[in-house]
Amino acid sequence: MDWGVNESLTLDVVAERPCLWTDRRIGPGRLPFAGPSCDTASHMGMTLTLGLTGGLLALAVFAGWRGARPPNPHKGPRLVPWRFIMLACAAGLVPLLGHLVQMLGLTGAGP
Repeated sequence: MDWGVNESLTLDVVAERPCLWTDRRIGPGRLPFAGPSCDTASHMGMTLTLGLTGGLLALAVFAGWRGARPPNPHKGPRLVPWRFIMLACAAGLVPLLGHLVQMLGLTGAGP
């Protein structure tokens, strides 16, 4: 019974690992439209990765400093959520640091 499904195309699409936004296309794909290919190198170079990591780290440190200051009731309530900004920057640093470790080729394996 033919259900109208191209078996080889379906297996090719389903069996591949998910493509990330950091992936770029290296060669022509098998599908009729241009889609991301997972056999790729990263779009993010060392300069961009280090710049984003440094910027997020600086913002996290600044927001942590501002969030740790004692409240001043004479000025009124704080209108900027500095502690949340610090946590958001720290959460953004985790994948960037992982990407940096991958780019440097560092592994946790022993000699």
